[in-house]
Amino acid sequence: MPTARTLVLGSLALSLVLSLVISSSVRYGHADVPVALTAADIQPLKPGQKAPRFTVETVDNQRFDFDPRKLERPVVLIAFRGGWCPFCNMHLSELRDVVPEISNMGVDVLFLSGDRSELLVKSLSRETQEGIEGRGYTILSDANAQAAIALGIAFKASDRTIERRLEKGDDIRQSSMARHGVLPVPAVFAINRDGIITYAYANPDYKIRISADELAAAATEIAPTN
Repeated sequence: MPTARTLVLGSLALSLVLSLVISSSVRYGHADVPVALTAADIQPLKPGQKAPRFTVETVDNQRFDFDPRKLERPVVLIAFRGGWCPFCNMHLSELRDVVPEISNMGVDVLFLSGDRSELLVKSLSRETQEGIEGRGYTILSDANAQAAIALGIAFKASDRTIERRLEKGDDIRQSSMARHGVLPVPAVFAINRDGIITYAYANPDYKIRISADELAAAATEIAPTN
């Protein structure tokens, strides 16, 4: 009789197959590229390009529409893989002082996670939760991978990556990885009031992240002058 783990892996495998069929035949989002086969194959949007429109969800499972045509303030988008990722936790913690600083410049900071809504904060380590509490972090769920695809940073998660997460006991149900077999490459995009990307950073090596100083510099370039 199949074990629960076998059934879960079978379900994920079917999801991956459907994802591969869809992504190989349809071109998505503003980047106009299919989901990349590997992290090294992504084609992220570049400075000078228009930011894409996408829909994500808040921690309260409410719809959040990002429309670059209707920005009230400039925006810094920071995409990360999920709370199960230790390097993502470290990066969020390292930015705990600069996020309020950027907000005070008149620039919104939006974090995009592959986790489902109810795990956006719960899946983070206790240390990270304590470090960012009260710092004005807005973390949004991109479990449908709509934002990652539109930004050109989505790639297909390997079977082994998914299996490893399950073996470790990570709750990845309804995440972008479980639903669509897709992960985002950690990335940063600075977007001015006109909806134009002025700064973009995406490194296929998930262990390498933008520094707080570089993030502040990118935000300064789009901050209102009055």
